[in-house]
Amino acid sequence: MLFVETRHAVHPHHAKGMDTAALRTHFLAQGMFQDGQIRLIYTHYDRFVMGGAVPAGRDLVLDVVEETKTPSFLDRREMGIVNIGDTGTVRAGDETHTLDRGDVLYLGMGTGAVTFAGGGRFYITSAPAHRAFPSKLITLADCIEVKMGEAAQSNKRTIKQFIHPKVMESCQLILGYTSLEEGSVWNTIPSHIHDRRMEAYLYWGMTPEARVLHLMGEPAETRHLFIANEEGAISPPWSIHSGAGIGEYTFIWAMAGDNVDYTDMEFIQPKDMA
Repeated sequence: MLFVETRHAVHPHHAKGMDTAALRTHFLAQGMFQDGQIRLIYTHYDRFVMGGAVPAGRDLVLDVVEETKTPSFLDRREMGIVNIGDTGTVRAGDETHTLDRGDVLYLGMGTGAVTFAGGGRFYITSAPAHRAFPSKLITLADCIEVKMGEAAQSNKRTIKQFIHPKVMESCQLILGYTSLEEGSVWNTIPSHIHDRRMEAYLYWGMTPEARVLHLMGEPAETRHLFIANEEGAISPPWSIHSGAGIGEYTFIWAMAGDNVDYTDMEFIQPKDMA
């Protein structure tokens, strides 16, 4: 069963006047992981798609998505899939890939229908593509780890790069995730923007009562979202994206836009934010 929601792009001047309910309607991604369903959010930020697939004992097939107006979803797109649940499988083309918790699967343009099965909770990301690259399973053992932050600043963390130029080639999709060490809560500080591409976050590995205070907005017009486990944030190119959590959490970051240079960002120091 497939459900698709469309999110239109928001001008930063419009976002300044939004109340809490409006901010959550436009920028918070909720309810993506439902048993027996594929649920997608089709955004007008670089035509990026995010969503979830939870087989829960049945095969789920992602093929025709009306919003793309193509015979099959991946005809002109690439996809990154992260398994945030138990072991599951993804069948695409003539291959079946087994994903343990934390593994990432890249599917290139033209792969065809995608079938999700097993005990996985699959986080789906997708961006338009103009060139086909080979599909690739990147396990936790295959990713590149980068240690950053300091305990004294409460932001000691490990960045795991999966769909990334240092690991593999993709058209415009970049994906990885960041885990905070015990006692650290702040991610991505100092904050930054990158006007050449959008970004989406998915927060996971949290207890039901925990929340992340996700910061967004223009640097001098910051806003916030309180986000629960397995919920996401859509970050326009003009918006900062950082936050602090209550307890342990991991966030998946995925980007699409003009380039795949992970370090292409403009840092905003805390003293310059308001």
